[in-house]
Amino acid sequence: MRHLLFGGTLAALLALVSSTAGAADTLSPELQAFRQIYQELVEINTTDSVGDTVQAAEAMAARLRAGGIPAQDIRVISTAPRKGNLVARLRGTGAKRPLLLVAHIDVVEAKREDWDFEPFKLQEINGYFRARGAIDDKAMASIFVANLIEFHKQGFKPERDIILALTTDEELSDSPHDGARVLLERHRDLIDAELAINEGGGGTLRNGKPWRLSVQLAEKVYQTYRLEVKDPGGHSASGRRDSAIYRLAEGLDRLAKFDFPARLSPVTSGYLERVVGTEDGAVADAIKALLAGKTDAPSIKPLTERPAYNAQIRTTCVATQLEAGHAENALPQTARATINCRVLPDEAVTDVEQTLVRVIADPKIAVIPVGNAVLSPPSPLNPEVMGAVERITGEMWPGVPVIPTMSGGYTDSRWLRNAGIPAYGVSGLFTDPGTSGVHGLNEQVGVKELYDAKAFLYRLVRQLAAPGK
Repeated sequence: MRHLLFGGTLAALLALVSSTAGAADTLSPELQAFRQIYQELVEINTTDSVGDTVQAAEAMAARLRAGGIPAQDIRVISTAPRKGNLVARLRGTGAKRPLLLVAHIDVVEAKREDWDFEPFKLQEINGYFRARGAIDDKAMASIFVANLIEFHKQGFKPERDIILALTTDEELSDSPHDGARVLLERHRDLIDAELAINEGGGGTLRNGKPWRLSVQLAEKVYQTYRLEVKDPGGHSASGRRDSAIYRLAEGLDRLAKFDFPARLSPVTSGYLERVVGTEDGAVADAIKALLAGKTDAPSIKPLTERPAYNAQIRTTCVATQLEAGHAENALPQTARATINCRVLPDEAVTDVEQTLVRVIADPKIAVIPVGNAVLSPPSPLNPEVMGAVERITGEMWPGVPVIPTMSGGYTDSRWLRNAGIPAYGVSGLFTDPGTSGVHGLNEQVGVKELYDAKAFLYRLVRQLAAPGK
């Protein structure tokens, strides 16, 4: 009976999404409830500077309680003022170990003077939802909350407990309040699971249509370095050409012209083998050359010139901040640059540091690590997860390939994988990377695409939690 009801409800939901593209007054009750949750979460400022993830976690806890989830199965865990996490559990039969759903509720900074609209006021304009966090990562967070409530109301009894963890400080590279880390180290019993679904993978639009869907199995290792030049300084009238700024600039110029060697892992090889059929011309030729073992610069130049591919095939280190000088009429006594590296998972971080020293080639430029790298072994290619993703994708977006990937950025999955919980980044949310505004200005997501992602994750979680039901 539940299976028949689920199928009919889903078919109606998908038809409604396709026909309305999100007109609030014509949405199903389930989508209306989801939209309210989404708007509430997005409009709570959760930046590190002035935001409050405790408020966001409490708001989502209240939604879950109102939806019927027992209060004893919902916990808000705070490690400091304005730093909060939510853990909730939908109890199953216990026949299998739990499934963990992870989404972070903190967001990167957004200044009103930079944006075209108020970043913490959800807008629905021309078929798009616009706000900071509209995608990253309050889309998945609100979807998980809404779907958990729906599961409960339907009387769904999965074979696994379904655990929801909404975390803080994922956007900060090195925070003592990092929610995923705190939960694993202090409250492992609350979130221990056989596998996890998280952000990190999603759908890509090309010419406005679904093009391909990625499942993140691995991610690069985050490591920052500070380049520093010390100098006696002096009067600017001296006209010295070997000042700290010039020395640093020359070292940065050498780094800017350097590419780390291209290297493939099983994950990136599998990724390229699947995407080559979606490309043509020089890019397709370069992929074929790399898969054939050619790593010389001319053969793979088309990949090097495309940031998305370049990040897949090599370690990258880029300058992100500069600091120098104490007066306009004085030579600086110190010049510094911040270099952010994203290291291939199977490459030693110490080797990257040695490479930086060699490429910068100036003993007066110190290379100083900032923070400690968190290694992140890839998750195995799980047939149960991949099979479910491929089946649902084929039904919702016929012909769209499902591609295992390594992401250039880091996610909470780095903590989960290190703790022995395989994590899979997949959202079913299709976006245009060139216009999404994630981590940038005017973040936005298609209304229809968001509602489709809700349906996708509803089906995926249900399938993984209770196969066949």
